[in-house]
Amino acid sequence: MYGRFGKKPVGQLRKCINWIQIHLFHKGKLQDRVLVKYLVKELLLYFSVAFLFFFMIFFVNQILLLAENILKKRVPFPDVVRLITYCLPFVIAQSAPFATLVGFLMCLGRLMSDNEVLILRASGQSYVIIMLPVIVLGLLISIFSFFVNDYLLPIGNINYNKLYRQILASNPGVEIEANTIKRLNNATIIIGDVKDNVVSDLVFFDKGRKGTQRIIVAGKSSLVSAKKEGVLMQMNMTDSAVVFLDTSKRMNFDILDSDATVLNIFDSSFFSGNYSTTPREMTSYDLGRLIKSMKGRKNYSKRQLNLYRMEYNKKFSLPFGSIFFAVLALPLAFLFGKHNGQTIGLIIGLFICVLYWAMMILGQIFSSRNGISGFWAMWFPDIVIGIAGLLFYVVLKKK
Repeated sequence: MYGRFGKKPVGQLRKCINWIQIHLFHKGKLQDRVLVKYLVKELLLYFSVAFLFFFMIFFVNQILLLAENILKKRVPFPDVVRLITYCLPFVIAQSAPFATLVGFLMCLGRLMSDNEVLILRASGQSYVIIMLPVIVLGLLISIFSFFVNDYLLPIGNINYNKLYRQILASNPGVEIEANTIKRLNNATIIIGDVKDNVVSDLVFFDKGRKGTQRIIVAGKSSLVSAKKEGVLMQMNMTDSAVVFLDTSKRMNFDILDSDATVLNIFDSSFFSGNYSTTPREMTSYDLGRLIKSMKGRKNYSKRQLNLYRMEYNKKFSLPFGSIFFAVLALPLAFLFGKHNGQTIGLIIGLFICVLYWAMMILGQIFSSRNGISGFWAMWFPDIVIGIAGLLFYVVLKKK
């Protein structure tokens, strides 16, 4: 056959067969597929452990402490369970990004300390085959976290506030604690002793529409469930005095004495905007449309518009922080995880989580008080994490 056709057609036939085997039957790539499957399995395992860890932290901090305070007021247990359920989307959305960082750091650190990365490098594999499942899983976790944060969290907030209004209307003592100062949206209450929904030595401050200020002092006040729509609680006061002050002319004032006074505390005193929807009760689509409509109106201040922009960017920056954490986890684990990779990954991960959380809180404070752009306030922590990840990866490639 070689004498008649030569060796060239036979060589082309073999190349064709090899191409079919490689591209159709994945010949020679089985080890890569097994390696990627192994990495994905390990990353998901450590992510799940880290997620449970952060879930319990946020659960105890945000849910159990709240439930304990409500249970003291003899709120029905089924209502407490429902309140906890409505808060779960917040806990999940907060836990996922931090679990990505700590879980991936511990997983990749273990691979480094067990010399599995060294073996892969010695066999001719590059960091790309490890980076690929890390980035893909980080993206998938970000998408899942965004769905929870953008869809389930607004639903949970709406149902939570609705149920909490019902609890306050049926049991006003939930918000009235003995010997405390309660600051509402437009009023302040100084509360004395409280026993069986009876308040002694109560002082109430609020402001009127025309610059007037009202001060109410009562010897005893009994809390009664609301009877009108929009009223959360009713206080039946005895031996009360009401002082009306003109803030522009302090010498002008009126005093009223009464043996019995009824004070209605409205829903708007506890919840801003009464029954209006807040940014945390909206999806990113609805909030984006509201921000666009606010730009053409004059009844919204720049501060309020910036706050809405901050909440809008927060709906994206926190969930998609998982991608930035994934980019940072790989070089950090390989650079510092040579010895005791799991422990080092846990310590470094927790430190970065605290730093990231502090940057998020400070960004919200500066944005709300000092008018810093809501975009930069929410995305600055992710940008810092992403730049740090790229720099560490460059250092890793040079080693």
